[in-house]
Amino acid sequence: MSRITVIGGTGYAGSAIVAEAASRGHEVTAFSRSLPESRVDGVTYVQGDVSDEPAVSAAIGGADAVVGALSPRGAIADSFRDVYRAIARLADAAHAPFFIVGGYSSLRPAPGAPRFVTDLSHAPEEFHAELTTVSALVADDLPATPATLDWVFVSPAGKFGSYVPGERLGRYRVGDDVALQPDDGGEISGADYALGFVDIIEQRSHHRAHLNLAY
Repeated sequence: MSRITVIGGTGYAGSAIVAEAASRGHEVTAFSRSLPESRVDGVTYVQGDVSDEPAVSAAIGGADAVVGALSPRGAIADSFRDVYRAIARLADAAHAPFFIVGGYSSLRPAPGAPRFVTDLSHAPEEFHAELTTVSALVADDLPATPATLDWVFVSPAGKFGSYVPGERLGRYRVGDDVALQPDDGGEISGADYALGFVDIIEQRSHHRAHLNLAY
C-alpha cells in the first residue's frame, strides 16, 4: 500500500479521495486549514496553512504520492498558483508523483482546439477568475516544472461538485485533455470521481498528462 498525502483533504473532492484511498488500505494524510467534524478511520488529519511551506513539506515528507485538491478561494485566492508551484516543488524533492484535481474548463472540445476557458460565456461571471486560475495550472505551470516531476491533472465532467453530489455507480470513463462529453459537459459523482482518481494513482500509467473523468 502507498502513503498518500492529500493537500485540501477535507474539501468536496479531497475528502472523497481521502475516503476512497483509505478504504483500499492506503496510509492517508489529509492536510487542510480546518479539521472535519467526521473523520475517516485510519486517516491522519493535519491542520495547517497551505502557505506555510515547512508545514506542507512535513506533511509531504515520506509520501509515495501527493494529491492537490485546493480551490482558488478564500485566503489563497490570490496566491493559489504560487501555492501549487510550491507543492509541486516539494513533491518533486520528495520524488513523489503529483496528482491534481482540475476543472472542466481546462479541457478542450476537440483535439488541438483551444481550451473551454478561452470562452467562458457558459459560466457565471463570478466564477471566471477561478476557472482561469485553475486552468493556468495545466496550461502554464505544470508543463514548466522540471521533467523529474511526474504530474497528472485530472479534470472532472462539467457537472461535478457539492451542488450535484450524485451517487456511487462504481463506473467511470477516462479521457485525455479532450472532454468526453463536450456538448453538455457530462457528469460524474464525487464518489466515482474519487474512484477513478485513486485508480489513476494506483495504476501509475499516465505521466505529465491531462485526463478527464466522466460517465
